[in-house]
Amino acid sequence: MKSTTFGRAVSNRAGLLLGVAAVSLMLPGMANAQNAEPAAADTTADSTPQDGNEIVVTATKREQTLQSTPVAVSVTTAATIERAQIRDVMDLQTVVPSLRVTQSNGQFATTYNIRGFGTSGNNIGLEPSVAMFVDGVYRSRAVAQVSDLPDIQRVEVLRGPQSTLFGKNASAGVISIVTQQPKFNFGGNLEASYGNYNAVVVKGVVTGPLSDTVAASVAAGYNRRDGYLLNGATGTKLNNRNRYFVRGQLLFQPSSDLKVRLIADYDRIDEICCGVSNFQTSAATAAIQALGGRVNDPATPFANVVYSDVDPASKVRNWGLSGQVDYTSGPLTFTSITAYRDTQLSATQDVDFSSAKAATGSNIGQASLKTFTEEFRVASKFDGPLNFLLGAYYFHENATSGSQIVYGPDFRPYANLLVQGLSAGKLSIPSFEALTGTPAGSSFATGQGLFANFTQKDESYSLFGNVDYKFGDKLTLTLGANYTHDSKDVVSNVNSTDTFAAIDLAVAGAGVVRNQGIATNVGVAIGLPTGTLASAAQIGAFAGAQPTIYANIVAGSTAFANANANNPAVNPFLGLKALQFLPPFRNFPNAVESGKSRDGDWSYTARLALEATDTVNVYASYSTGFKATSFNLSRDSRPTPGDLISLNAAGLGLVNLTSGTRFSRPEKSSVYELGIKGNWGVASANLTVFQQTIKNFQANNFTGTGYVFTNADKESTFGIEFDGRVNPTRELTFTLAVTYLDAKYDQYTNSPFGDVSGTKPVDVVPLTASFGMQWDHQLTNDDHLIFRGDYHVESVTQPEPGLFYAITKNADGSNNYTAARQAASIFKRQNVDLGLSLTYAMHNGLEITAWGRNVLNHRTISDIFDSVAQSGSVSGYVNQPRTFGGSVRFKF
Repeated sequence: MKSTTFGRAVSNRAGLLLGVAAVSLMLPGMANAQNAEPAAADTTADSTPQDGNEIVVTATKREQTLQSTPVAVSVTTAATIERAQIRDVMDLQTVVPSLRVTQSNGQFATTYNIRGFGTSGNNIGLEPSVAMFVDGVYRSRAVAQVSDLPDIQRVEVLRGPQSTLFGKNASAGVISIVTQQPKFNFGGNLEASYGNYNAVVVKGVVTGPLSDTVAASVAAGYNRRDGYLLNGATGTKLNNRNRYFVRGQLLFQPSSDLKVRLIADYDRIDEICCGVSNFQTSAATAAIQALGGRVNDPATPFANVVYSDVDPASKVRNWGLSGQVDYTSGPLTFTSITAYRDTQLSATQDVDFSSAKAATGSNIGQASLKTFTEEFRVASKFDGPLNFLLGAYYFHENATSGSQIVYGPDFRPYANLLVQGLSAGKLSIPSFEALTGTPAGSSFATGQGLFANFTQKDESYSLFGNVDYKFGDKLTLTLGANYTHDSKDVVSNVNSTDTFAAIDLAVAGAGVVRNQGIATNVGVAIGLPTGTLASAAQIGAFAGAQPTIYANIVAGSTAFANANANNPAVNPFLGLKALQFLPPFRNFPNAVESGKSRDGDWSYTARLALEATDTVNVYASYSTGFKATSFNLSRDSRPTPGDLISLNAAGLGLVNLTSGTRFSRPEKSSVYELGIKGNWGVASANLTVFQQTIKNFQANNFTGTGYVFTNADKESTFGIEFDGRVNPTRELTFTLAVTYLDAKYDQYTNSPFGDVSGTKPVDVVPLTASFGMQWDHQLTNDDHLIFRGDYHVESVTQPEPGLFYAITKNADGSNNYTAARQAASIFKRQNVDLGLSLTYAMHNGLEITAWGRNVLNHRTISDIFDSVAQSGSVSGYVNQPRTFGGSVRFKF
C-alpha cells in the first residue's frame, strides 16, 4: 500500500490554524472550489469562470449568494459535475473534503459522513445522521439516492446540525440536490460516453414550453460497465455498473405569484456487487482451505481477484412523486412540498467470503421503504429589519426488512474442523452429538440457518422556524428552534433453526462430566484399572448390588458437575460457545418489550452575521440537532440486560438468549462555529473553525459474527475547513479545499470491544485536501479548449483499534488494547484520487471530452472488518481502479 508524508508537518491545532490563516492572507480570498463555475449548466458552450457572488444557493431556504450565506456550505455546480465526470453521490467527495461516502457490501450499505459524523447504512432501522434531500424531498435512507445524478443544477452540502431550516431534523449535516426546473425556452443536452471496462453512459434532458404558462422537461440516463473484480470461483466479473433513471417534470406558472412544480422519477440498479478481498488469513481460513475453499492471496489484495461460491447481487428500485406549490402574497411566500417515495431492495451475499459452500445470506436480504412527507412553510420578505421563516413537517414511513443466513453443505465439515481445533483434537461434531444425545447429523446441517423479518412504522412531525433581525445594515441576529416528535412501532418475526446454537453447553457439558464421574467412581469401586470407566452394564450391576454407595456416587458426581458447569477447565464444551452463531431469538413485542419508542426534543440555532466590509463577511453560531431512537432491524437485535432478567422471570427466556440492544437511544448534537467569507473578484475564501459534539451517537459495530447497536456516550470533533478560488487570469482558475478533523470518543464505555474512551472513531480522516485547476481558453472562432484537473488526497489512517479487540484478547478474555493497536497498524490506508479531463467545446453546442478518474491508479482499502465466523482473519473492500474514456455532448 502506498503512503505519503502528506500532512505530517501538522502537529497540532494551533499550527494548522496558523498555516491556513497564512494561506488566506497570501490568497486574499478564495471561495468554494466551485465558485469559479456558472451557477447553472446553461445550454451554451461557454464555461468561462465567473465571480463567486453569482453562485446562488438556498441553504437557508432563501436565495442568497454563496458569500452572503452565513453557514458552512459547499456548493458543487452542474458545470463542475460535468467537467469532473462526477456520476453519483460517491464521487462528490473528491471535490467536497468534509464529505466522505463509503460503500461496503452493497448499495444499501452506503454511508454518508460529514465532518467525521455519519451513520452506517447497512441497517434499515438506522436513519442517517446526514440527511439527503432532492428538490426539498427527504430521502430517508442512503440507498434511496445512490444512483446517477439526474439533471443537476447544483449540490449543496451543509455541514453541522440542520434542524431549524429543514423539517426533518439532521444531526450531522445535509446533502441537498437541486435539479433544473423546466424552462420556457426549448433546449437541453445529450451525452454519450465510452470508457474502459466497456463503460457506457448515455443520458440527456429535454425541456421546453407546452403553453405560455406550462413548461415540461424529461431527463433519462443509462450507465453500464463491466466489473473490475474477477470472482475466481465462478468466473463472473464483480463490482459492475448497470443502472438507469428517468425523470419527468411539469412547471405551472399561471402568474408571477403562483408556481406549481410536479416531479415523477424512477431509477433502478441491478448490479453484481460487492466483492470482498482477504487481507489476513488465520487458522479458520486454513480450515476453509482444507475443505477445498479458496480466498485470494492476502499478499496481493489489489490483484482484482476474489473468491466466492455465490456472486453478490444488489438490486434497488426507487420511484417517487412530488409536488411543490409556491404562492406569494405581498411580502409572504407560502410553500408546500408533498411527496411519496417507494424504495425496494434485494441483496444476496456469500457471508463466509470464500469459494467454500459454507454459508450464504446477507445482513439485509430484502427491504422496503414506503414514505410520505409533507412540508409547509411561510417566509417573509419585509423591507424592515425583521424577517422570519416558519414551517411544519410531517413524516410517515412503513419499513420492512428481511434477511437469511443458511448453512451450505461445507459448513458442517468446516465447523467440525473448528471443533477439533478448539478442543485440541479431543472432540468432533459426531462425538459431541453422541455424548449429548443430539440426533446424529443434526448439527450445522445443510439448510439450517436464521430467517429474520421486521416491520417498522415510523411517524413524526416537527415545527420549526427562524427569525432574522438586522441591526443597521451590517449586523444580523438569527434565532431558530425546532421541536421534533417521533413515534416508532416495531414487530419482529425471527426464527433460528440452528440446532447446535440451541444447545445449552453448560448443561450439556455438566451432564457429560456427571456421567464420567459416575463411570469413573464405579470403576474404582469394582476394582477396574486406574482411569478406566465402567461400562453401562457394569454401572447397572453395581447400582443393583450397592444402592447406597451408588446413590452417594451419583450425588457427589452431580454436585461436582453442577458446581463446575461454567468452569472451562472442567466442562469440555464451553470452548464451543463461539460456534453457536445463530442462537434462538426472542421476538417482540412481548410481555416485557413493547417494541415502541416515543421521542420528542427541541433543537436551537443562534447566529450573528456581520458584513464587515463590502468583501468580507463573518459569522459566529451555535446550533443543535436531534435524531430519534433507532431500532435494530436485524438478526443481531437483543434485549437489554434489564429486559433479559425480566424475560427470564416471566418465563420468556430462551436457551442461549443473551443481552445486548434492541435500539439506540436518541442522538443529540451541538456545534460552535466561527466563519469568515471573503470575495475580492479575482479570488475568494471561506474559513470555518468549529467544535462539534454528538452525545449518544448511534453506532453500529461489526464484531465478526454480527452487528451490535450501541450509543457512544460522547463523540467530539474539533475542525478547520478552508476552501477557496483564485483567478490569476480570466482563463485560469485554481481552487483549494482543506479539512482538518481531530475526532475522538470522549466517552464510550459500553462498546462491544470494551471501553474505547479516548480513541479515534473509525474512518475519520484527520486531514483531507482537494486541489483543482481549470484552464478555459477561448479560440478565435469562439470555440473553447477546456482542461480540468482535480486532485483529492487524504492523510494516512488506520482502522479503529477496537475492530481488532475480538481477535487480540488476553487469555482471560479481556481486551488487549496494545495488541489491538498493533494488529490495526498494518492496515494503514490512504485515499488519493486524480481526475483529469480535456474538452473541446464548439460554439454550436457540441463538446468532445477525454477524461480519466483515479488516473494514478492508486489502490487502497475502502473498508475493513473481521472475517465472518473466521476468528483472526481480516477482510474488506478495495477502491475502484483507474477508469478513463471519452464523451460527446451536445447542448441545444
